[in-house]
Amino acid sequence: MNHIKAIFTLTPNISEASEILIAHLGDIGYESFVISDSGFEAYIPEKDFYESLLRELSTPFTNVKINFSYETIPDQNWNKTWEENFFEPITIGNDVMIRSSFHKKNRNVKHDIVINPKMAFGTGHHETTELMIKYILELELEGKSILDMGCGTGILGILCSKRGAGNITGIDIEEWAYNNAIENCKINSVNNMTVIHGDAGKIDKKSFDIILANINRNILLKDITKYSEALDSKGVLILSGFYQADHETVSSEVKKQGLIFICSKSDNNWLASSYRKEKYF
Repeated sequence: MNHIKAIFTLTPNISEASEILIAHLGDIGYESFVISDSGFEAYIPEKDFYESLLRELSTPFTNVKINFSYETIPDQNWNKTWEENFFEPITIGNDVMIRSSFHKKNRNVKHDIVINPKMAFGTGHHETTELMIKYILELELEGKSILDMGCGTGILGILCSKRGAGNITGIDIEEWAYNNAIENCKINSVNNMTVIHGDAGKIDKKSFDIILANINRNILLKDITKYSEALDSKGVLILSGFYQADHETVSSEVKKQGLIFICSKSDNNWLASSYRKEKYF
């Protein structure tokens, strides 16, 4: 599948302005971002690209001038692209190392995860992915049923498997993510994760002990009812992909489903929040 790379230059380059633009772009289908000294790059499947939506983008910073250009990126060997350009291994304490197959294994970490990405989102480099990983490291997962909604590269489900989870389901609407998650499960010898191509409608009548959804605010708000219906009694829902400023909006919708707020984690204005259906402890 071809992608569009949109290149944004901000003058002056105010980080808060970039964050606001990235949040807007995430809401309209852009799935990965690379920060630069002058702004950032944003990637979206060619079939979902509309130049007119870029021209409508703005920020509250009236002194910031936004310029953009874009180009088509043909379907390519993304592993080679990452090896030559961006992808550095990530280590979270002594618990997790996220690397690609061209990186050397660190034998001092508990969980070694090999991710050969097709696109950027889901390699662990984005703040929300790391926030979700920190939650997974805290949860008791032994034998639990897990839903990784918007699974991307499959990294969250793979970590759950390595921590002893039972049946895991990953769902993603993007075909590249669906194929990549299957590939990464094989690389990591994960055989208890089923990957499904589609949206939240694919949850159907399944139920789960823990639901992970790292997507974006608008999709989370649209699908919260489906998540709640699929969550077992005393189950835990963990949401991310939105900014701290959106916490009240997201939590308000979750509480309408009868879920109780547990806690939040934040990193660089991004937020992840956890909720439970009944008393968990």
